[in-house]
Amino acid sequence: MPAGINRQWLLANRPEHFPDEPIGERNFRWSESPIPSPGEGQLLLRNLWFSFDPTQVFLMMYYDEQNKESPGIPIGGAMRGLTVSEVVESRMPGFRAGDMVHGYSGWEDYSLSDGHGYFETTQVPAGIAPNLAAGTLGVTGMAAYFGVVEVGRPVPGETFVVSAAAGGVGSIAGQIAKILGLRVIGIAGGKEKCAWLTGEAGFDGAIDHRSEDVGARLTELCPNGIDIYFDNVGGAILDLALARLRSHGRVVLCGGTSRYGLETPPPGPSNYLALVMVNARMEGLLARDYAARFPEAAAVMLPWLRSGQLRSKEDVVLGLEHAPNALARLFTGANVGKQLLKVVDPSTSVAP
Repeated sequence: MPAGINRQWLLANRPEHFPDEPIGERNFRWSESPIPSPGEGQLLLRNLWFSFDPTQVFLMMYYDEQNKESPGIPIGGAMRGLTVSEVVESRMPGFRAGDMVHGYSGWEDYSLSDGHGYFETTQVPAGIAPNLAAGTLGVTGMAAYFGVVEVGRPVPGETFVVSAAAGGVGSIAGQIAKILGLRVIGIAGGKEKCAWLTGEAGFDGAIDHRSEDVGARLTELCPNGIDIYFDNVGGAILDLALARLRSHGRVVLCGGTSRYGLETPPPGPSNYLALVMVNARMEGLLARDYAARFPEAAAVMLPWLRSGQLRSKEDVVLGLEHAPNALARLFTGANVGKQLLKVVDPSTSVAP
């Protein structure tokens, strides 16, 4: 076990008035303690890269110790998320010091893990950079891949629309649809994001929901309707997409950031009967359901990345001390691409 101090962010108070009051450092407390020692069946992990996802707000809002898969975080507990880490010491079969792994860890320099959780701890394949393992080739990219391929069931020539298109999942989902021969329209917030979508990401069109009439622009850019709508936000934009579905259209429900944290959730989509009128399908997506097939998706996506067909857009914050601000960026729309935070480089014993 290394000697030294373990820096941590602990949950100080729950975001009771989110989203009206933004998440920030006031919700957390900085702490320093000795680096822990692993017990039998545990790993001591040195955390390298953190992934930030909107659903982390639910970990902050609720705590139920009876929920073994996702109990939330008690007040005073370390905030956590999906992380790429290096094994420092292993007392668990199948892992050894120097392995690079992907799983849940606390917002801290060093974490103890038994390898279990909502996502199991798995080894990162050799040759995969830790930032890619935390984002495009991690759960974020897997949600995009299986949401498009398995739930969306794309056919070349179809029209594909994605909301939060410049975010971690949306940016990858839209590019995958484009690679597979679809016409892709992205909805995002701000001119910079829309310019990236139609430029580097290669989308056929982009809609700025901050300055444009989304419904009018959807009608303009999708004159024959929408075949696949990949939804990351819910709310009014979902209703607008439902109204424009083509016969046998598909809606992939990946997220609902417009609803997260509301004390009184708004009614469901008012336009859901549009599904009946065009024999369409709306299906939820949980990336965890495809966990056993993640290597299959990575084997397809890695050549796309290496050839430049798929661009991994990352918004990287440096330093553990900035973790609360990195999470807050997701809810202000400041991030362009996948929100990550880098703590430290792996040791030389880890394969690049």
